[in-house]
Amino acid sequence: MGPAELLGLSAVTALDEHRSRSPLSRLQHLLHSQATIGPAVVLLIAVVVFALLSERFLQPANISLVLQQVAVVGTLAVGQTIVILTAGIDLSCGAIMVLTSIVMAKVAAETGLPGLPALLLGFLVGTVCGLLNGVLVTRLKLPPFIVTLGTLNVFFALNLWYSGSATIRGGDMPKLLLWTGETFTIGGTRVTYGSIMMVLLVAAAAFVLKNTSWGRHVYATGDDPEASRLSGIRTARVLLSVYATAGAVYALAAWILIGRIASASPQAGQFENLDSITAVVIGGTSLFGGRGAIVGSLIGALIVGVFRNGLALAGVDVLWQTFAVGVLIIAAVSIDQWIRKVKP
Repeated sequence: MGPAELLGLSAVTALDEHRSRSPLSRLQHLLHSQATIGPAVVLLIAVVVFALLSERFLQPANISLVLQQVAVVGTLAVGQTIVILTAGIDLSCGAIMVLTSIVMAKVAAETGLPGLPALLLGFLVGTVCGLLNGVLVTRLKLPPFIVTLGTLNVFFALNLWYSGSATIRGGDMPKLLLWTGETFTIGGTRVTYGSIMMVLLVAAAAFVLKNTSWGRHVYATGDDPEASRLSGIRTARVLLSVYATAGAVYALAAWILIGRIASASPQAGQFENLDSITAVVIGGTSLFGGRGAIVGSLIGALIVGVFRNGLALAGVDVLWQTFAVGVLIIAAVSIDQWIRKVKP
C-alpha cells in the first residue's frame, strides 16, 4: 500500500472516530481546542437573563458602569494570564498595583514632578516588583504561590509605610494621572479612556502570545517545562520576562485605577488579585498552565462584572453575589479538569 493510500485510510479512520464520538465527547474536544467558546456562551446567557430581570441592565448608564468596573480587573487579568499560562500564579498583583499608584501620585503631588515622569517611575516600580517575583521563583526555585503570597504582604506593607495610610487627592496630581478616568460618548454610553486602554492591551497581548516566539515559549514552558528546556528554550529567562511584564501591566492597571477613583488610596483595589484570578479561571485559562487565551480572561472579567451588577440590580444581597462568583470559580475549575482529560 502506497503513501497516498495510507494517507487516505488515516483520514477515513479519523473521520469515523469523529462520527463515533458522543455529543458530550465532541463538546469536550471543542472546548479543548477553543477555550474561549464556553466563557463567551456564559457571558451571552448572563446578559440575556439579567436584561430580562431588569430593564435598567442594558441602559447606557449601567453599561458604562460595568465597563468602568471591569477596566481595572481586566487589565490585571492580562498580567495574571501570562503568569498562569506558565503554570504559576500571582497573588501580589493587587498589592503591586496599589503600591505603584501611590508612588505615581505621591511623587507627583509632593515634588511637583510632571505627569509623564511620574508615570514612568510608576512603571519602573511595577516592573521591578514583578521582576523580584520572577527572581525568587527562578533563582530560589520557590513555588509561585508561596513567593507571591509573601510579596503580597511585603508590597502591601511598603504601600502603607510610604503613603502613611493617607489618600492622595486627585486635585493634587497632574491631569495626566487622572486622564484614564475621563470619558467620551459612544452611542449614548459614556466610555472611559481606561476602558479603551484595557481593550487595546488585550488585543496587543493576544497578538504577541499568538504570533511571536516569546508567546510560543510562554505556552511551552507552562505545558511542559522540562521538555521545553531540553528543546532549547531558556525557561528561567522566559519566567523572568513573564513576571517582569506582568509587573508593568499592573502599573498600567494602577494608572487606570487612579483615573477610576480620581485619587490614589492605599486601601483601594488591594484585593483585586482574587478578582483577577477569578477572571482568568472563568475565562478558560488552565491553572495547570499551557492552555488559555487573553481574550478569554477579558470575557471572564466581563462575566464577573455582569454577574455582580445584574444581581445587584435584581436586589440580591451582596452575600449571595459573592456566593454566585464562588460557584462560578468552582464550576470553571471543574470544567477545566474535565477538558484536560480529553483523548486525542
